[in-house]
Amino acid sequence: MRPDGRTAGTERVVGLGTIAREWGRIGITGFGGPPAHILLLRRLCVERRRWLTPEEFEDGIAATNLLPGPASTQLAVLTAWRLRGAPGALVGGVCFIGPGLVLILALAALFLAGDPPLWVLGAAAGAGAAVPAVAVQAATALVPASLGRMGRGRGARARWAGYALAGAVAAVLTGPWLVLVLIAAGLAEIAVRGGRGGRGDRGSGENRGTGGSGVRAGLPLAAGPLTLGGLGVLGAVAWVAFKVGALSYGGGFVIIPLMRDDAVNRYHWMTDGQFLNAVALGQVTPGPVVHTVAAVGYAAAGLGGGLLAAAVAFAPSFLFVLLGGRHFDRLRADRRVRDFLTGAGPAVTGAIAGSALPLAASLGYGWQWVVLAGALLWLVLARRGVVLALLAAGAAGVLAVAAGLPPA
Repeated sequence: MRPDGRTAGTERVVGLGTIAREWGRIGITGFGGPPAHILLLRRLCVERRRWLTPEEFEDGIAATNLLPGPASTQLAVLTAWRLRGAPGALVGGVCFIGPGLVLILALAALFLAGDPPLWVLGAAAGAGAAVPAVAVQAATALVPASLGRMGRGRGARARWAGYALAGAVAAVLTGPWLVLVLIAAGLAEIAVRGGRGGRGDRGSGENRGTGGSGVRAGLPLAAGPLTLGGLGVLGAVAWVAFKVGALSYGGGFVIIPLMRDDAVNRYHWMTDGQFLNAVALGQVTPGPVVHTVAAVGYAAAGLGGGLLAAAVAFAPSFLFVLLGGRHFDRLRADRRVRDFLTGAGPAVTGAIAGSALPLAASLGYGWQWVVLAGALLWLVLARRGVVLALLAAGAAGVLAVAAGLPPA
């Protein structure tokens, strides 16, 4: 596949209008997070239009799994880049992101209004109560692939458990320093496997496939909080969004503990309850979970803050593909990168699971715990869909306030 519109086995050039229409359609209908996005992209590019071979598409998934930031967004940008180069990547990426961004900003204006209607408060409290269960489900979904990648030996399983525990504790206690724990786990695994010549109890493969739930990582550009007092609120919004887009590991949900510490504790843009609402909005709208950062930016600085947060958070995904797309295969072949991913993976899984604790601690009403219990049964035990769970939780919240329960 060459990034000039010419695909393997055909000389057809894919028009920008076609890319805009098809990627925009996925942006509108892509409810359900990265698995749904990857499935829709595969149906379009491999099965229906045959622009890419199955091998090319799976290589794209594996390549984006190596990068920090939203994997499904990067895959959407990468597939469009393969069809029409840089113009295709820009058009496809913007059309994939745009619909969900518009919707989440509109919902943020409603849910974060100074005096929202009572039913809105109830729906927000209900949907927010289910968010800790969503975090638990997101973590459990990563466990099989992460364990398989680590290997079956006793030592490998012990390291996996240690990395996962460190990530969980860090998510609860360290706030913005979580990223350092994830890096340390990756570097530790490089050291262990390097001492064995890179083999030892290595897992069975690259975790490739169309599920898109593989753990991702990359060496961050910076870590820890940055003092931005001289740049004001917009500077702080840009820094938080940059961390979400360029320094986050392991898929959309690992950004939650990173964002929560900044939005709630450091800058006080949102209350814990409002942050839960923002996470719920990011789950029920189409597009990537990273759209949550737009709701955080809206809470900090209105519409301008929301748009700035989205632009900064998604910019790395475009830059990674535009500047590095030609080098992805070489990056995937690097043993040290694979070892880093193997160690960072369980730490990410633990961090996502650990984020459920402070999220649950934010619940302020007794009936919300009933909603949380129901969401855990639905998502973790029954393994059913996230969007339906959040919609049902929001409806339960509306019924709760209608019955006179707080926040009525």
